[in-house]
Amino acid sequence: MEEKIDKNYIEKVVNLLEKSRRKLVSSVNHIMVLTYYEIGRILVEEEQEGSEKAEYAKSTIKNLSKRLLEEYGRGFSVRNLEQMRKFYLVYSKTQTASAFLSKQDLRLSWSHYLILLRIKNEDERKFYEIESVSGNWSVRELKRQFDTSLYERLLLSTDKNEVKKMSKEGQLLNAPKDVIKEPYVLEFLGLDEKVKYSENDLENAIINKLEYFLLELGKGFAFIARQKRISFDERHFYIDLVFYNRILNCFVLIDLKIGDLKHQDIGQMQMYVNYYDREMKLESENQTIGLILCKEKSELLVKYTLPESNNQIFASRYETVLPSKTDLQKLLNNND
Repeated sequence: MEEKIDKNYIEKVVNLLEKSRRKLVSSVNHIMVLTYYEIGRILVEEEQEGSEKAEYAKSTIKNLSKRLLEEYGRGFSVRNLEQMRKFYLVYSKTQTASAFLSKQDLRLSWSHYLILLRIKNEDERKFYEIESVSGNWSVRELKRQFDTSLYERLLLSTDKNEVKKMSKEGQLLNAPKDVIKEPYVLEFLGLDEKVKYSENDLENAIINKLEYFLLELGKGFAFIARQKRISFDERHFYIDLVFYNRILNCFVLIDLKIGDLKHQDIGQMQMYVNYYDREMKLESENQTIGLILCKEKSELLVKYTLPESNNQIFASRYETVLPSKTDLQKLLNNND
């Protein structure tokens, strides 16, 4: 007679092992980062004792690399040791060595720090570090957010008085405008390869890559529906995408436009938002946000179509290829 297996206790054991494995990986990453930081410190201190700094540093790292490769194998090339040295120099500028070593929230891996070390702007680097920790970003997610210039895009749509806060606290969602980016980058959809595509093609591509789209939208978003039908006076209307933001505690409606934004598009979104506010949202929830994603838009058209007190309807461009960091930086400089 076949013995019955109690799946409950098996599940408990599996969960315990998985939890222990995650802790072990985190502990190894933590120790590795701190070790490399200390190696960088030793290299810098040794270099400072040399008479001819640059040449002495090269010689020291080269000799150390040769010895460590013989003893420990891969991972200690001249380039890697130079990165450890840079790691110490960068992070010891903003805090003491003891403060860095005593960090209890040091949850990023060495691979995360290798990407962060590429960022010269200190405020930008701090922003990505905070967001990586708070969002539990993988190395791939951090690389994608940096490559798509998340920091610059948020600055373009953020009150300049809030910019310094971003470098200290990351992206804060206190008001509807805080979730908006300019532009949204949808390179993961692969639409740049198509000569022409329809709004339906765009919507289908987003649904097929929903995990990536949620990452691009940002913090707190949950998918609710596509082509959500609303009806009144025996007429039917369809909202392309409906999301909910758990942080702002409100619905977020998204309409997709492949061409230029028209004032009728804004009026249509206003109707959708009004309907959700009056018929769908609970009393405990905040007002609905409407976001129109379009290929091109006139800032003046948006400005004069919407009331000055608007804090619910937004229009942002989307791009299907990675934006140029240089171009975004120029836009930032022009806005200053």
